[in-house]
Amino acid sequence: MDESDDADTGRPDLGVLFAAVEASGEAILITSAELDEPGARIEYVNPAFTRMTGYAAPEVLGRTPRLLQGPKTERAVIERMRTALRAGEGFQGEALNYRKDGTTSMVEWLITPVRETDNRITRWISAQRDVTERRASEDRQGLMVRELHHRVKNTLATVQAVLNATVRSSTSIAGFSRAFSGRIASLAKTHALITEDVDQVVSFEGLLRAELDPYDERGCLTLQGPSVILPSELAVPVGMALHELTTNALLHGALGHRDGHLEVTWRIDEGPGGPVLDWIWNEHGGPPVPPPTREGFGSRLLRKVLTTQAEAKVDVAFDPEGLRVSIRIPLKPSTP
Repeated sequence: MDESDDADTGRPDLGVLFAAVEASGEAILITSAELDEPGARIEYVNPAFTRMTGYAAPEVLGRTPRLLQGPKTERAVIERMRTALRAGEGFQGEALNYRKDGTTSMVEWLITPVRETDNRITRWISAQRDVTERRASEDRQGLMVRELHHRVKNTLATVQAVLNATVRSSTSIAGFSRAFSGRIASLAKTHALITEDVDQVVSFEGLLRAELDPYDERGCLTLQGPSVILPSELAVPVGMALHELTTNALLHGALGHRDGHLEVTWRIDEGPGGPVLDWIWNEHGGPPVPPPTREGFGSRLLRKVLTTQAEAKVDVAFDPEGLRVSIRIPLKPSTP
């Protein structure tokens, strides 16, 4: 068949087709038709296959495509592929492949049969692409969706606990509305800080400044400590605790007094199970602090919520010169 015949049929000649396959960005693999042992043999691979797998064409010609499989290749996918090919059907799927250097990649296959006029299959053509990044992105998205469901559930439980505790500790509707609105706003602020970060974490100092910076007009704050990153499961209870301490300092302590000063210091210690965040909230120069006659919501949150959700150890001292709170929180292994 000459070029004029190709032009008449609307088909490019074989040289053009071969150039297109050679230039393709997708790995192209052509094998023989037999499926029984020892299996189909590789007859052709294009340059994209070499770039994706690390194998040069002379290294794979005459060998079976099984050289790309390894211990972590999903056997169920391979079996589904074999079943489809034995039935004379094409196959599309994804599986873990091994490169020449032993590293792995997630590869998507599209395998189609080449048939003669009598419908006999003479070869298989496989177009392959590396979808490792796409699969990782999908896995991250799935993880984030599961994390979102988990966080929404925990948030609703926290809101319910805040509601019940605020009702118990309020003496008027106005007081309840003010306290409950402030606590929900604090919770929302903490979640906003968490969701701003792609890794769903927030710095301890960021939580402190979100609560305290609005009240530092007269330089009454001292914040000192190293960089500490908290995962969301720690940031939420810590953020709530900081809001309660801030509210108490405004209403009854150092932040509500012209001579008051608040010092928050923190450090990282090594505990039996790993690193521990050790931080101290220390108020000075405010009004005298008598011991409370009953346990309010703030105290319950510090002693119970932090203990339950963050496995913290909390010590509250009502010193005459100001409130002093010492808290030790184990940092989870996932914390950077």
